[in-house]
Amino acid sequence: MKVGLSSYSVVRLLEEGTLSILDLPQWIKEHGGEHLELAPLGYSLLDDPQLADQLRIRADEAGIELSNYCISANFVQSTRAAFEEEVERVKKHVDLAARLRIPYVRHDVTGFSKEPGEISIGYFERVLPELVEGSRCIADYAATFGITTSIENHGFCVQASDRVRRVVEEVDRANFRTTLDVGNFLCVDEQPWVGVMNNISLASVVHFKDFYIRPYDQPPGEGPWFQSTHGNYLRGAILGQGDLNIPRLVKIVKDAGYDGYVTVEFEGIEDSFTGSRIGMDNLKRMWNEA
Repeated sequence: MKVGLSSYSVVRLLEEGTLSILDLPQWIKEHGGEHLELAPLGYSLLDDPQLADQLRIRADEAGIELSNYCISANFVQSTRAAFEEEVERVKKHVDLAARLRIPYVRHDVTGFSKEPGEISIGYFERVLPELVEGSRCIADYAATFGITTSIENHGFCVQASDRVRRVVEEVDRANFRTTLDVGNFLCVDEQPWVGVMNNISLASVVHFKDFYIRPYDQPPGEGPWFQSTHGNYLRGAILGQGDLNIPRLVKIVKDAGYDGYVTVEFEGIEDSFTGSRIGMDNLKRMWNEA
């Protein structure tokens, strides 16, 4: 098991320009992490090959592995030409991951609408052929580089564990799996421990995050809360300090024999470095205690 950090955890600093992605590998090393997951928000490596090469050098110098490369994608398009254009766009990101020697790429497969007509099981079944075809195209292309691709339980339409499993099984490629986020099941009101137990056997990478949770009929007032598909309120927390039973989730992952990359995603309102550091420390401690 290797604990690391997603660059999304410090997205505010990256977007403000007070932190460069080039400085993150050394910070992770100094605070006990072993890998960096890239979520290119607040920076772009695809548009700046020189920056990508510099990041690879900085990571090597710090002894930090580049683990997973996470991007948005949407294979539900209005025309065949638009679908093929999206597939080709994602392939360019796979090329970049290969350039950076990153073994895993996570891509989405739909947009992020919460409209009932775009998250229902009927809609999922109608668009499933497109999701499968797009994912197969990317997986087959990535296989030529030795890269494993994945979808995440992410984006409402394909967020519940049974829908993720359905896509993975339909794609039917050895190098297509899931980036399993222990907290994201709450966005579609699925118990995290149920989702993790259902999908851990399919996991290529595991994300650990925490949320504060308030029920739909108890609005928490001002703050960066968002609502699940059934109206429950969620807000990011420092890992181990929110309402998820993180020790239970860690134990499920560990007992399943998973021994790969585990990534902390901090989405709270606290200082980004503080939340990230405490999260990594808590995850290592809980793993050792599980």
